[in-house]
Amino acid sequence: MRLPLRRLPQWTATLTWKAAAFITVMCCGLAALLGVLVHVSVTNQTVGEARGRALARLTEVTTAYEAGDRLPPGAGVDLPGLPKQLRELAADGQRGTMVSSDQDRHPTMWAAGPADGGRALAVKFDYSQGAHAIEALDRAIVWSSALAIGATLLVGAFAVTRVTRRLHATAQVARRISAGDLDARVNDPRTVVAPLASGSGRQDEVAAVAAALDTMAASLQGKLLSEQRFTADVAHELRTPLTGLHAAAELLPPGRPTELVRDRVAALRTLTEDLLEISRLDARSERLDLDSEPLVPLAERVVRASGTETEVRVVRDTRVETDRRRLERVLGNLVANAHKHGRGPVVLAVDGPVVTVRDHGDGYPDYLVEHGPQRFRTEGGSKGHGLGLTIALGQAEVLGARLAFANAPDGGAVATLTLPQSAQQPGPPGAAHPDGPAAP
Repeated sequence: MRLPLRRLPQWTATLTWKAAAFITVMCCGLAALLGVLVHVSVTNQTVGEARGRALARLTEVTTAYEAGDRLPPGAGVDLPGLPKQLRELAADGQRGTMVSSDQDRHPTMWAAGPADGGRALAVKFDYSQGAHAIEALDRAIVWSSALAIGATLLVGAFAVTRVTRRLHATAQVARRISAGDLDARVNDPRTVVAPLASGSGRQDEVAAVAAALDTMAASLQGKLLSEQRFTADVAHELRTPLTGLHAAAELLPPGRPTELVRDRVAALRTLTEDLLEISRLDARSERLDLDSEPLVPLAERVVRASGTETEVRVVRDTRVETDRRRLERVLGNLVANAHKHGRGPVVLAVDGPVVTVRDHGDGYPDYLVEHGPQRFRTEGGSKGHGLGLTIALGQAEVLGARLAFANAPDGGAVATLTLPQSAQQPGPPGAAHPDGPAAP
């Protein structure tokens, strides 16, 4: 499996986090835009009102100054602290206003105009109330924006989580179907929508995907069941004439033609029995007859029954809770396949509940290693109908075991069967067993 050069954390790739990030960015952007607009509008209004008051007061002070009256507090010519810009503006014969801070950092609103001798007539008053109002407004904007973003994130996360939960459920059903559980269905309640009062009902997109998956699974299940019934029917129909054909072949006189006929009839009977076994496995109608079995004697019995030169290597013996007949069928098929399609030496190794069968031929085809055995498919002109490994895999699944196919690095095919281990383990040499007393 190819991995990206930089692998991001898994949570960054989920739809929930992407939606949360998108909602957060959009909310922050919208809150910032509205906050700036409100801040600018209120600030302009507050400063505008303060400037209007300052200019009106400057007009009153200018009238009093020209009349020679006493100037009120906060007004005068060339007042200390008058901003340089206003002083230069007044020297040019113009009037203006400006907000600045004194030494104690108190905001002050200034207004200045021309006076005699190129001096500046100025007024000032405290602008702290307006500045504090703007600061309070900014804090309110920040807190309200944070509250709105948090509430939007909670609501959005709740809504997105509901959607992603349904998507995860749909994906889980799809994985179950791909694993062979054709009875799995999403059964999303939104896939069955009652007609609305205005007309027809509508489904959302997730419900449409769930409905499509359920429809696909039902169609696939129907086709597979039809194929399984056809295979079982054909095998059953062939069984009766093949029995008669086998009996007739036994009555033929000895000779080479008779041997050929009997050989082909036996091959046809084997194929028919294999098809019947596969149909039972497909129908999942098999029932286990469990018992605690020592694994090494069973493996040795399988090798003797196969009539092949197969080495049995024992790394560690154990007892397994299994169906002896089915386990012998699995191991027998693996050994027969190794001799038929591989090359010697063939080794059957027992290491606790793990049994491996290895040959030293060309190895399994790539499709078999990647996807498992496929019935009626062989490569390289190999003889056989490709059902031996299929039956072995099916019987292993019935046993609750795991059968894996691989190729050894130094050549040869390796089939690894991992069995569920029974609670009863073999004791040390000389220990008593449930079968009877210990051997002397």
